[in-house]
Amino acid sequence: MSSTQLKSGKKSGVLITGAGRGIGKRLALGFAKAGARVGLLGRNQAELDSTRLEIEYAGGAALSLQADVCNADQIRDVVGEMTSLWGGIDALIACAGVLGPIGPFSANRPEAWREVFDVNVYGVINCCHAVLPQMVKRRSGKILAISCVGVASPRPGFAVYSASKAAVARFVESLAEEVRDNNVQVNSMLPGGAYTSMTDEVLRAGNDIDEAEIESAGQVRLTGGVPAEKQIQLALFLTSERSNHVTGKLIQVQDDWKRLENENGRPEAYTLRRHHR
Repeated sequence: MSSTQLKSGKKSGVLITGAGRGIGKRLALGFAKAGARVGLLGRNQAELDSTRLEIEYAGGAALSLQADVCNADQIRDVVGEMTSLWGGIDALIACAGVLGPIGPFSANRPEAWREVFDVNVYGVINCCHAVLPQMVKRRSGKILAISCVGVASPRPGFAVYSASKAAVARFVESLAEEVRDNNVQVNSMLPGGAYTSMTDEVLRAGNDIDEAEIESAGQVRLTGGVPAEKQIQLALFLTSERSNHVTGKLIQVQDDWKRLENENGRPEAYTLRRHHR
């Protein structure tokens, strides 16, 4: 069975937010290559169309779905459109996110805090709320939220961003328990450092943040960071039938996650409570 087939003989419909750039685009290209039909959700139509054209040029199937994850009505509309055209959404991958203010918290503007939580937290919640009814009814579905290093350990200079990602991780753990008996799995993935527009934002921050952050971002820009294939393979696993026993987890791309295919590990393993063990 293909990694992207959640049910035998059926190509999965995968909705990816933030699919016009960064990690979202990486995963969209990878899932399409693996055979999934990919719904590309984002605010920038030109970026979405560029991703769609790359997928179609390579022989894949994709839809451009312009919407703002902060707007619950827009999300319901595009979920309805994708469901109508392709018969359902088997997996949601929530990649849309913003860094927000970088630097000392005391210098932040309150309106910037709200944007971070609107996109990073309510954006995930809106998308989950829109896709869950069909997954629960079908008794099959996968939800994967993309997280960051700030959820694993303190990250000075990124206090609000890190808090938003920690909120999503606990939301994922809690939602996973709610829908466990409906055969819907909900997990978080830490993709590791990868060169995106966020990398450039960090580099532009200069003296406002710790020198180690600048050095790390510079190295990511130089090398490209974690190879896309590693991120894609973990995401494919967490949205396939091979991971039906894995839910409520927070998994880093550097983890020995392949062990999870044959075991579920300790209850506290791969959660918000377990880092650096």
